[in-house]
Amino acid sequence: MKKFFFVGVLCVSFQGGNVAAKAQFVSKPNDKSSNASVKQKRANEQPNKKGENIDVKEHRKVAGGGMMVKHTTPRTVSSLSHSYIGMQSPTSTIESLISTLPGVVSASEGPLTTSFSTLHIRGMEQAEIGVTLEGMPAANPFTYSTYTPSLVDSQNMETVNVMQGAVDINSPTYNATGAEISATIRRPSERRNIHVAASGGSYGTNKDFIRYDTGEIGHSGVRAFASGSYSRGDLWRGAGDIKRWHVDAALTKSWSRNSNTEAIFGFTKAAQGEWLYPSLANWKKYGVNYGLSDQYYNGNTHYVGLNGKDTGSIYGTLKNHFSFGHGLSLDAQAYSVQFHGPYYYGESIPVKNGYVGAQKYKALDNYQSLPGYDPANSELTATEVSDWYTLSSGLNLVGHWKYKFNTLNFSYWYSYAQEAATQKFYPVNGRGQWNSRGGPLTANGGIPLNQDNENGLQQLSSFAVDDKMSFFHDRLTIDGGIRMAMANRQYTQDLPNVVGANYKSVKNVFVPAPQVLISYRFNPEHQIYINGTTGYHLPSALSSQLASYSYTTGKAQSLPLADYKPEYMITEEIGYRYSGLLMANVAGFHYNVTNHQVSAVSYVPGSTSTISQLINAGGLEAYGVQAEIATRPWHHFSAYASGQYMHTKNGNNIAYSGDYLPTKGKQEVGAPEFSGSLGLTYNDGKWFGNFTLQYTDSQYSTLMNDQRIPSYFTANLAVGRNLPKIGGVVPKLKLNLVNLGDTHYLSSMYGYTAAATTQKGVFGTTIKGSQPTYVIGSPFVVMGTISADF
Repeated sequence: MKKFFFVGVLCVSFQGGNVAAKAQFVSKPNDKSSNASVKQKRANEQPNKKGENIDVKEHRKVAGGGMMVKHTTPRTVSSLSHSYIGMQSPTSTIESLISTLPGVVSASEGPLTTSFSTLHIRGMEQAEIGVTLEGMPAANPFTYSTYTPSLVDSQNMETVNVMQGAVDINSPTYNATGAEISATIRRPSERRNIHVAASGGSYGTNKDFIRYDTGEIGHSGVRAFASGSYSRGDLWRGAGDIKRWHVDAALTKSWSRNSNTEAIFGFTKAAQGEWLYPSLANWKKYGVNYGLSDQYYNGNTHYVGLNGKDTGSIYGTLKNHFSFGHGLSLDAQAYSVQFHGPYYYGESIPVKNGYVGAQKYKALDNYQSLPGYDPANSELTATEVSDWYTLSSGLNLVGHWKYKFNTLNFSYWYSYAQEAATQKFYPVNGRGQWNSRGGPLTANGGIPLNQDNENGLQQLSSFAVDDKMSFFHDRLTIDGGIRMAMANRQYTQDLPNVVGANYKSVKNVFVPAPQVLISYRFNPEHQIYINGTTGYHLPSALSSQLASYSYTTGKAQSLPLADYKPEYMITEEIGYRYSGLLMANVAGFHYNVTNHQVSAVSYVPGSTSTISQLINAGGLEAYGVQAEIATRPWHHFSAYASGQYMHTKNGNNIAYSGDYLPTKGKQEVGAPEFSGSLGLTYNDGKWFGNFTLQYTDSQYSTLMNDQRIPSYFTANLAVGRNLPKIGGVVPKLKLNLVNLGDTHYLSSMYGYTAAATTQKGVFGTTIKGSQPTYVIGSPFVVMGTISADF
């Protein structure tokens, strides 16, 4: 069945006609159509006066209902435009939106979430994928977790782009081995406008949104917008709820025809109950009912009052583009991004003979008077409050010089990042209540219990030079460049009896990353391209350099990498694009990865907190083909299809528990052989709708390939109508149905392991297995939205 579906995805084709929408990474061919007047170009690029509506002019020109955008860059890029994004659920995240694109494996956890999401692109996991918003690095600078629900409201998204297999040479990322996601926000409208929307649906989910566009202020060339939203919902499995407050804002100033400045700002505050991620045994036993409980009893670490995430973010960037004439221009961007916690989890703490760091204690201080203490129990139920923050700031400068057939680019990026994390434990009384004002648990005369008291600091400088030559009236382009990054990263683990190399670790890394891109256009409709690119990924998190320590044994729960080296990837692609009666892109790819890093995540026994162990899995090789096709609107209908076949193979046996696991030749975790999607969109300017069907093949969850999740299908539907104008008000109704068949499925892995069952090492050692954990996909969800522009 899966093969027939995949072949169908690659072979679907329809007809239509018109030009494609513009998005980031687009480089327009130098043909006659590019001689339009500057005035007309600027008019085409301006947002519509009633920006939140599915615009009549827009829907007549986009391909596949906005699910495919024209590109001419000589590498594989897939994009979604606002025409598609605007039809989806107002609580959509970037990860859930791009799940229809080729090579992407992502699924929503529910109608509303503020957690970071799991994601794979061409077999690369989320930590190996660069994410930027308006040119800012949008992931945690140390763990590379992406908090995309904290970045931007979907109503303000303009485009989302996925570059499979490569990274832009000037992109401010240092974890992107072989894929990059970039998102842009909608620019302020030329005219004053107020947009309001109210949404409600399944599991008590609602979202209220308002956006104000100033229009051009006088004749100053200044335009601005500010928006705010409040979202709330119940956790659809288990007890708990979710709340989110968010602000987006932007201001633009045009200095001249080719010079401008943009200031962009975002703020998020969120609170969410903890998702619990089941093992395969828990999934078979509890299914979609696996979650937090609403009843407390002594020792119940899964009680909702002990588990949650109180997170937030704030970011700002100042983007400048200056044109100096004579082919000289400069892009200068300063930014700062901050993410913060805390998280909190249920824990079982030993009353006696536990550890503070690596220092043993005979008993907790004043243990007999602690809330919840029972002499019959050797453990005390507590809440672990893990307080943390990360701050990343930087400056990215890119200079351009175009002279005749040659364009030369120089770039410099400086990044400064810091992070801190600490843990405190608070006792829980018989009613499941805890109080941070009562003071944390201590031992050995007032030392707070802590198993991870870390500080991190990183400085990075990256230089890049890129030269592009164009021949035969820009039909042939040859582009070569190299990026060189120098990074210094240091960690300290400030715990009792943790000294020397276990207390502080400093690493210095230098990574060169060259690339070659070649493109030839036979005519404006046909293009072939070939490229060879490289990417790198600095080892992530404290676990790559220092250990964290168990409060039950005083021993390291995870060990740092024995051989600290960046992951490195070499990719080759050959592709063909067609943009005529329809749009199509087919690409074949091959890549090799050295020092491939996999993070094995497992729950701490008796707790809902997790511990990660970074594994150097050695070499990884993959080859495959992906395709994307979309039609222009025909009788208001447009179609889309995408698909990918990929084969992966691990190149080494990995060192594990003093022996080697025989992983050579095994498939990569989280890398399905087949995946694909179909889409159908209707839009006549009044009525609009979009249907998508997605297929994801089975995925291995262990390096030994001894456990996996089955393949699954999902389908989504959106329908709506632009209502007649009432006075100065333009109203609209929209209905979104997610997971139409109410499929109960595991969408991806939350925590990999080396093996799920007991294995024999290469040298005969018996190696005990551990169980992977999984993400449960969203249930059937109904969301209705009413909105209006004033």
